[in-house]
Amino acid sequence: MEAVLQLESQILSLRMAIREGLTDEENAKLRLQELEVLDERRLEAQQHFECYQAQVSKAFNKKVHPCSFQMGYLILALRKAIVTTHKTKSKFTSKWDGPYVIQEIYTNGAYLIMAEDGLKIGPINGRFLKCYYP
Repeated sequence: MEAVLQLESQILSLRMAIREGLTDEENAKLRLQELEVLDERRLEAQQHFECYQAQVSKAFNKKVHPCSFQMGYLILALRKAIVTTHKTKSKFTSKWDGPYVIQEIYTNGAYLIMAEDGLKIGPINGRFLKCYYP
């Protein structure tokens, strides 16, 4: 790190190089050294960024709990995911609708749910569902 600081103080603009009495070759060498130092700094920054991303993803994944349901489970579905056209009547109405029964399981976490009266609700993502405990 000290070598980098020394190089930075030595690297001069063309006007300053002429003023200091440096030849074009010496100035060109200093510029090449500066470029090499910049490549090293970029590599260090990239490594630091990758370590930071790994730490952030590890912290995020600690809080993620994968949830999977089996056929026949009783579940509640988020009301907004099912009915998006009408607004709720008051702020005290439940955000969850149900209970529903899981009819089919699709790939990528999608589920086909059915109401107790036999009405099938289209495929819904599993993140909008939670277990129902009577």
